[in-house]
Amino acid sequence: MKKTLFLNPPSYEGFDGGAGARFQAKREVRSFWYPTWLAQVAALVPGSKLVDAPAHEQTLADIVPMAKDFEMLVIYASAPTFHSDVQVAEAFKAANPKLMIGLVGAHVATLPEQSLLASPVIDYVARHEFDYTILEVAEGRDFATIDGITWRQDGKVVHNKDRELIHDMDALPSVIPVYARDLVMEDYYIGYLKHPFVSYYSGRGCRSKCTYCLWPQTIGGQVYRTQSPARVLKDIRQIVELFPKAKEIFFDDDTLTDDVPRVEEIARLIGPVLKPLGLTWSCNAKPNLTYETLKILGENGCRQLLVGYESGNQQILNNIRKGTRLDIIRRFTADCHKLGITIHGCFIMGLPGETKETIQETIAFAKEINPHSVQVSLSAPYPGTELHTQALANGWIAKDGLLEDHGNQTAVLNYPDLSSDEIFAAVEEFYREFYFRPSKIIEMVAEMLTSWDMFTRRIREGIEFMQYLRKRGEPDSCQKAA
Repeated sequence: MKKTLFLNPPSYEGFDGGAGARFQAKREVRSFWYPTWLAQVAALVPGSKLVDAPAHEQTLADIVPMAKDFEMLVIYASAPTFHSDVQVAEAFKAANPKLMIGLVGAHVATLPEQSLLASPVIDYVARHEFDYTILEVAEGRDFATIDGITWRQDGKVVHNKDRELIHDMDALPSVIPVYARDLVMEDYYIGYLKHPFVSYYSGRGCRSKCTYCLWPQTIGGQVYRTQSPARVLKDIRQIVELFPKAKEIFFDDDTLTDDVPRVEEIARLIGPVLKPLGLTWSCNAKPNLTYETLKILGENGCRQLLVGYESGNQQILNNIRKGTRLDIIRRFTADCHKLGITIHGCFIMGLPGETKETIQETIAFAKEINPHSVQVSLSAPYPGTELHTQALANGWIAKDGLLEDHGNQTAVLNYPDLSSDEIFAAVEEFYREFYFRPSKIIEMVAEMLTSWDMFTRRIREGIEFMQYLRKRGEPDSCQKAA
């Protein structure tokens, strides 16, 4: 077994590019998701180590000395930071010429040959769902026998056959002991979750067919494959044991509520474990749950749902195959308000069909349904998504790269009647109109008065948020950590 280092590499200061990050970029406030995909394969490979450099504020100089201690390096690469990820690989190879280096992640799964040829130090690319692929590489198997890799043989690029998706999710070891061994819980922070929190996947894939969503189209698949409720309960008990200071657990499944009977059973199982400890839980959800299901979740400790509303225009929702209707969204959101379940609402500016008028529709819709908090992103045509294919075919891509120089999202798409500059400006307009309403300000102040911890947290977030708005569109204002 090769001694293996799993690395989420340093890149832009504050950059969050792990699989838990639906949009790979810096956030409005400092945010980091757990590197669950890397933790899962680290749990499979005995004697391995996981390093999450961005969350722990480690620079390349901090981690390169580790190269001599390992035989294999696996780097999680992202589309916005691919070139700097390759530079990290080259620095490790220079420090240890015998080091075998592989790349994983959505970007390299989509562009395996291009990724492999980016540098001679890259020995292989593991495509798509890479857990058992990496395990077999670490075991020292002949590359020719390993499904799911792209590699070099006699100077030529070889694509081995795809690996089958994993369907027995209970067979995968828990990521929780890897978190406890290699990560620092307090370094992971999401503004709308209680701090500190723990997040992980209880299943992979998503039944929805959204054209823009990266993970189901590149790694997770568009079939929802899940752990049994009994296994979920076991992992929850392990979180309670190993992370006694945790205040919230977040299920990072693309859509935990895709399987309604399962999520209801999970809620009934974990509620009696978490509620006596004052622990809450949250998850990604589609805005189509009935009042009865929401009531079961709320009664068993579900505090918040992360909901992808995306747009307040029905035609845009149809264009991206979101599979949701505005009337059902309104009913769902009203039911959450009645039951005291808060919502973090996610919206995207610049999806196909966007106009100046639909932007205003969506802002008005957000204010009408009034989720507790919002995240406004720019439409990002990641390679491997249907949106990227559409954008290329229609000539919508206005510029190269998905990030500004300092790591924030930039508007890439440009439509005949709506420019990328107008789409970019819409994000700030959305945030200002939503948060700077008297009713929302009163709501936030009332929340701050509930505790000193909440007061100081919101003050810090407010300062970071205003700095984010000020820096958007400015020339390079942050240095790459690499």
